[in-house]
Amino acid sequence: MNPEPQSDIPASTEPSARQSAPQSPFESAPKDNYPEKKGSFLGDIVKFAIIAIIIVLPIRLFIAQPYIVSGASMEPTFETGQYVLVDELSYHFSQPERGQVVIFKYPKDTSVSFIKRIIGLPGETVVLSGTSVTIKNSAHPDGFTLNEPYVAPENQSENYMTVTLGPNEYWVMGDNRRESSDSRSWGPVPANDIIGTPFVRLYPLTVISAFPGIYPEPN
Repeated sequence: MNPEPQSDIPASTEPSARQSAPQSPFESAPKDNYPEKKGSFLGDIVKFAIIAIIIVLPIRLFIAQPYIVSGASMEPTFETGQYVLVDELSYHFSQPERGQVVIFKYPKDTSVSFIKRIIGLPGETVVLSGTSVTIKNSAHPDGFTLNEPYVAPENQSENYMTVTLGPNEYWVMGDNRRESSDSRSWGPVPANDIIGTPFVRLYPLTVISAFPGIYPEPN
């Protein structure tokens, strides 16, 4: 039987099994002082979602909303399936102007939104005679006839009526007069029902544009 190998270090100087070699301050610190991160990825997602909601929700509710155009009433300016963002903020600081396209709550059912163009402003008299539209106001007591380049000749419609608007009422009509249900059918739109005006058309990609449908006021 071979003898077990002996250490060259005298027994009196060899460290016992209960002794440990010297450690650095970092190695000697209790492991509990450095807890491992658990669930940090999920936590980051939750934080990101909360921040996104805080930022996006006010924009969605008070500044801009997306709408999809449905129907032929605003052809050729807007067509079915086009995706627009609507500026809901500007009308808190300024009044809608003639010629602007607006999104508003349908006066007969405010759960439904319509898109039309403003023709008559509060306090004005709107005169429809055949295919022409005449506006009478304090600046033009004898009236002036609107120039409407947004109405294609094939979309004209003959109408005969005279309406004087109240102090908070707007007269709106579709660019496609033959197909539009508008103020000619159900009257003026209260100012409080106007939601905003389209400021970006995002889809289809071939018709992306800023401030779609804008035409200068003729007078």
